[in-house]
Amino acid sequence: MTPITTTAELMAFCDKLKGQPFVAVDTEFMRETTYWPKLCLIQAAAPGVEAAIDPLADGIDLEPFLVVLRDPAILKVFHAARQDVEIFNNLSAMPTPLFDTQVAGMAAGFGEQIAYDALVRQMLKIELDKSSRFTDWARRPLSDNQLTYAIADVTHLAELYPMLRKRLEDEGRLAWVTDEMASLNDPANYDVDPENAWKRLRPRRHTSKYLSVYRAVAAWRERTAQTRDQPRGRILKDEAIDEIATQAPTDAEQLDRLRSAPKGFSGSRYGPELLSAIREALKDHEAYAPVIERARHAPSPAAGAVVELLKVLLKARAEEAGVASKLIATVSDLELIANSDEAATAALTGWRREAFGEDALKLKRGELALVLDGARVRVVEVRRAPKAST
Repeated sequence: MTPITTTAELMAFCDKLKGQPFVAVDTEFMRETTYWPKLCLIQAAAPGVEAAIDPLADGIDLEPFLVVLRDPAILKVFHAARQDVEIFNNLSAMPTPLFDTQVAGMAAGFGEQIAYDALVRQMLKIELDKSSRFTDWARRPLSDNQLTYAIADVTHLAELYPMLRKRLEDEGRLAWVTDEMASLNDPANYDVDPENAWKRLRPRRHTSKYLSVYRAVAAWRERTAQTRDQPRGRILKDEAIDEIATQAPTDAEQLDRLRSAPKGFSGSRYGPELLSAIREALKDHEAYAPVIERARHAPSPAAGAVVELLKVLLKARAEEAGVASKLIATVSDLELIANSDEAATAALTGWRREAFGEDALKLKRGELALVLDGARVRVVEVRRAPKAST
């Protein structure tokens, strides 16, 4: 197999994709030592046509394929799409609309975050060759075995999609995954603005001084990682951001006292830049500190126990429905429900409320009980005795 290496070849291939109902897409990339993922190969397949595209080929312009990704008339099919979508979003080509077979598999009863090879095995009865799984995709030339391995991902993905979609339609569950698919297209998920970097982390305090330094350090790390094209963790660990925000060092001596700061950090090329960012944030920490909305309801003393009961209920209802529990609710959702019947969570809206949310509220009110029946948990209604008349 020969990959596409010229813009002319790519244009000819993309002409064949026009008018197709869908295109299956996968990528091979490297990012172990970089901030920005290095796109090494793009695989695409639609009914009757497939190809591997070499984005590292000298002089190739990917724009013809990016146009396909932007085309709202062509559905883009991925498996575990988030990292692929991030790459194309960085190229200003958000794949829209999108269908993720991993998310769909959760609704179709294949478990939580099912791997691609497992889905192929269960639905197509094919065992994938994994011999090229850990290939250095940046090296050239790629062997025939490597290219065959890579293109197989979209070949089978193009077969899986119609089967999986029909299964969801037949079971009335296609709408169950619509919100999940839409969220994958939300640009906010791939925001690389350094000033928003703190949102991916978990600040532990709420004072304006702490939050202003926290935001400043997270922004400095993000900006430095982008500029130097290095992973965030190589610049500064997450736990160091919390300690720096707590102590708010403003000179080299204070910075060197921190346990989480690497030895000699203040004297490195990073130290002066970081201290400058901290001092700037502290000039008006109340204005610079991000606003974090606090919970409107105080945590219930019994919330921990309620969450544990809700976990059991969720597992029981998910098994009955044949759907991955994560698609219905997360632990964060359960914590919100445990503290408030009016919690702002998707688990209390739409089909999720029907499948689980309403029962969760009934369990809190004592209207449902969890009964162990052998190795299985049953959910039963609690019949309350009528009040005695006076």
